[in-house]
Amino acid sequence: MVIYMDNAATSYPKPEEVVAAMNYFFNEIGGNPGRSGHRLSLRSGEVVYDTRDALAQLFNIEDPLQIVFTLNATMAINMALSGLLKPGDHVITSTLEHNSTARPLRYLEGTGVELTRIECPAPNFQLDLDQLEQSICKNTRLISILHGSNVVGTVFPLEEVGKIARKHGIYLMVDAAQTAGAYPIDVQKAGIHLLAFTGHKGLFGPQGTGGLYVNPELKLDSLYRGGTGSRSEEDRQPEFMPDSLESGTPNAMGLAGLGAGVKYILREGLPKIREKEIELTNHLIKGLNSIDGVIIIGEEKAENRMPLVSFVMEGVTPSMVGEFLDERYDIMTRVGLHCSPWAHQSMGTFPEGTVRISLSYLNTPSQLDTLLQALYELSREEVRL
Repeated sequence: MVIYMDNAATSYPKPEEVVAAMNYFFNEIGGNPGRSGHRLSLRSGEVVYDTRDALAQLFNIEDPLQIVFTLNATMAINMALSGLLKPGDHVITSTLEHNSTARPLRYLEGTGVELTRIECPAPNFQLDLDQLEQSICKNTRLISILHGSNVVGTVFPLEEVGKIARKHGIYLMVDAAQTAGAYPIDVQKAGIHLLAFTGHKGLFGPQGTGGLYVNPELKLDSLYRGGTGSRSEEDRQPEFMPDSLESGTPNAMGLAGLGAGVKYILREGLPKIREKEIELTNHLIKGLNSIDGVIIIGEEKAENRMPLVSFVMEGVTPSMVGEFLDERYDIMTRVGLHCSPWAHQSMGTFPEGTVRISLSYLNTPSQLDTLLQALYELSREEVRL
């Protein structure tokens, strides 16, 4: 049986109710939400709204209609950055960002948007808040940062960043691809204006789901325009949310699964999920530290990080480690740069990258024991030869 430890890429397996909700939608509903007045279309629309409502509960969003559904966090980030920033604006980000933020910002930089990257120094790779505040200038419009690193697991202090943003009257955008569903997020408390999330990781939804929360005081230019099922007599895009930013038929079946995943989290409770993931991460870190030649990158206290650990092994390339774990033990991990070259440049692991073990609430201690035994065997010289 496969042991899956690549949950930072996509969570697997999913809770049973996620699959059940998608099957029910496919077999019993199937209508296009908001595009007709018959019962199946109406039921489909209810499913989509129900998922918005569940997400609003999870993130403490006052109005569910301020959530725009997208295909993934990358689409949400592009929607936010391109919809808000104009030539001459200044944006501040970090050196740990995923390419879903780095590449759009580099593109916008080429159009006249000014960009500052804040260092996240070793050994903990935490955001330098003093440097962040000192980088704010008259034309700074946005701080755009991740919440949890997909490479080293660092969790940025959103409330502290939010205080800095409020103090200087600038907007805060957060990439919650790694933390949504696995770590508490309160958009009101943290002062988040834009929250990008994906559905297929910690929220336990299927691939092809995600979204963007937009604070009501913001008005973004839309990336695309078209049918919304509303104001069909008009040939101009509606100005109200979410229709102003959400055109075309949504992935309603996928959103049914996402809604079930979010409800699973709400029912289990984030404190319970977080507690188990901390226990698993501590187990992993302790085991890795007992293996000769393994070097963990970043903060080693599980309480201060996401449930993922990146490491290198002396004398063995990351790709060799991943291949060994897959072919010999059926253990799925991720090796390389993790779509985050900035992070690996900061860590000194560019261009080979690292081995990343990323855990889920559904992983078990016995699976970790199998992984650690495999890595112990790999660390022995005769196995390497």
